[in-house]
Amino acid sequence: MHALKKNRPLRRIVLASAATVSGMVLLLSLKPHTAPQVALAVPAPSSSSSSSSGSGGSAAVTKTVNGETVQTRWGPVQVRITLKNGRLTDVTAVTYPTDNPRDQEINSYALPRLRSEALTAQSADIDTVSGATYTSDGYRQSLQSALDSAGG
Repeated sequence: MHALKKNRPLRRIVLASAATVSGMVLLLSLKPHTAPQVALAVPAPSSSSSSSSGSGGSAAVTKTVNGETVQTRWGPVQVRITLKNGRLTDVTAVTYPTDNPRDQEINSYALPRLRSEALTAQSADIDTVSGATYTSDGYRQSLQSALDSAGG
């Protein structure tokens, strides 16, 4: 006997409702396609600069380096690092996805966590932030390229 016979209207209603709900979920989960936009990055010096301390003869070497811009599914990610005497002292996200409110919400909690992890680990060996997988991957790759460029 056929599953959608007229003597079983409840089954037909359930199947039609399930198909409608499935279709709506799929439609709502799609992100609208936007043309790639070039994010403006503030240029930073990529050479090292030395500053000497007043009392001793030792010089503190501070180096600021930009990592590569990594294209992720939701937009470009780029970080800038500051090394002082070979130690990672600052990591700043220069470029990251900000196209829509959801991107801004995700990055408002992900970027501080990624920065903290990088400063603690003193490397690009950091955990992915849940809910910000693509940003975390791009951040990690850009951080590693900056560390490689700095020789650290």
